Order: sequence, then structure tokens, then C-alpha cells
Amino acid sequence: MPISVDIDVMLARRKMSVGELADRVGITPANLAVLKNGRAKAVRFATLAALCEVLRCQPGDLLRWEAEEPEGAEEPERAERAEAAVDG
Repeated sequence: MPISVDIDVMLARRKMSVGELADRVGITPANLAVLKNGRAKAVRFATLAALCEVLRCQPGDLLRWEAEEPEGAEEPERAERAEAAVDG
């Protein structure tokens, strides 16, 4: 999916646990884990707003768009490393 979730980055910056964030936002740790691990299909604006309030951040600090690579395409850097390992 082209949307990446960086909740773990903000948790580390705020030195906060997943359980503490879940309690303060008012969602279950299991639902927060689904969101944090990028398995959620949607997020309510109210939940996103609560996450931003607790973490003192903007939505763009938690969500990031990444272009999808066509199937079978590798990142150039990864392909170069693979070639270097074979040549090396």
C-alpha cells in the first residue's frame, strides 16, 4: 500500500509505549497495532486527531505516501547492492 504509517517513529521520539498511547487515545492496543503496522484499511479522522493531540504532532508526521513500484521492479539501490555482493 502506498501509505506508510510512522506511529512507531513518533512513539520513539516521545518515549511512549504502545499501551500508553492506546490508553491516552482511547483505543485498544490491538487496534493501535493494526494501524501502527500498516494493516488498517481506514482510520477515522477523530482517531487521527486524538493521535496527533497525544503525540503533539501533525497528521503528516504519522502518515506518508510512497509511490508503489511496478511488480517485479527493484529499487535501484537494492539492485546495486545485490550486484556488488555477487561481484564482491
